[in-house]
Amino acid sequence: MSYEMNDLLELMVEQGASDLHLQVGQPPTLRVSGSMLPIDGPALKPEDTERLMLAVTPDGHVSNVKLNGGADFGFSFGEKARFRVSVLRAKTNYGLVLRLIPSKMFGLRDIGLPDKIRELLFRPRGLILVTGPTGSGKSTTLAAMVNYINESRDGHIITIEDPIEYYHDHKRCVVTQREVHVDVPNFSEAIRRALRQDPDVIMVGEMRDLETIEAAISAAETGHLVFGTLHTNGAAKTIDRIVDAFPANMKDMIRTQLASSLVAVISQVLCKKTGGGRIAAYEIMVNTTSIGALIRENKTFRIASDIQTGANLGMITLDTHLMSLVNRELVSADEALEKAQDPNVMREKFHALGVKLRDL
Repeated sequence: MSYEMNDLLELMVEQGASDLHLQVGQPPTLRVSGSMLPIDGPALKPEDTERLMLAVTPDGHVSNVKLNGGADFGFSFGEKARFRVSVLRAKTNYGLVLRLIPSKMFGLRDIGLPDKIRELLFRPRGLILVTGPTGSGKSTTLAAMVNYINESRDGHIITIEDPIEYYHDHKRCVVTQREVHVDVPNFSEAIRRALRQDPDVIMVGEMRDLETIEAAISAAETGHLVFGTLHTNGAAKTIDRIVDAFPANMKDMIRTQLASSLVAVISQVLCKKTGGGRIAAYEIMVNTTSIGALIRENKTFRIASDIQTGANLGMITLDTHLMSLVNRELVSADEALEKAQDPNVMREKFHALGVKLRDL
């Protein structure tokens, strides 16, 4: 029996899988609602993964895989779906991981963001960061925000992505989507060029190096609303990570720039939903005069207590949001505990409420 890529993609869409793993030595494996489910069938051989890789990989990327051991790109499966593909070499064999990009654009309420967040999307300038581990739904959150702006105000939105994930139509805004390594060499260069293209909103897919972070902060300071992502957990760690990217003689200047240009940090984790599917839990920090002062004075460890008292501004700690998901029976207590920032405090709360937890 040989597997056909079209059949596997069809199965992914049918099963509502988020990912498809193709590795030598095991059958094709789907990730559904966070769990790995191997397909009923024989294990993949080296020639199978090579054939499946060639079925979806553009020629330019095939040579890249052979030279550098990997390639990332996006592709469309007819009208049915888009995928983000990562091709890799492992023990000299080819492997693939395909991530399904939902074709439906979600509303801010659909993904569980509070209404207060909408006000931030009308800011004329500043930096809004969406952070969290890989696969936590950052791209979906960013796409929902960009879509909300596109439907609610006019202007020019530029997205810089690697690869482009969600396709945005021109609605009230003109939308320019640029792919790194295809339309532009790198993120920092794309931001610099974007500033000459009369943008109102710039979305930076990943702030992964000093030049990109510097260019994004500079764009936010000069009158643009900039969205960016980082693989960090929580607002305080995000700010520390940005400052730590800079050499010692620039750290104070960056703290001052961040204190004035940062609008909000939204950190998220994806939880298994009771009854199937997944749901995001958020920590939301909105910059205030008090938080700005903490950033400037290098006292980010105090930000958590400001978030706890900032509910009227739409702020919430991750653990408070997780507790509310448990109370609404959307997430199990065990799942919340696994994702909590302070599991010991949460465990005590559950004990006080008489909630039964899995024995570890």
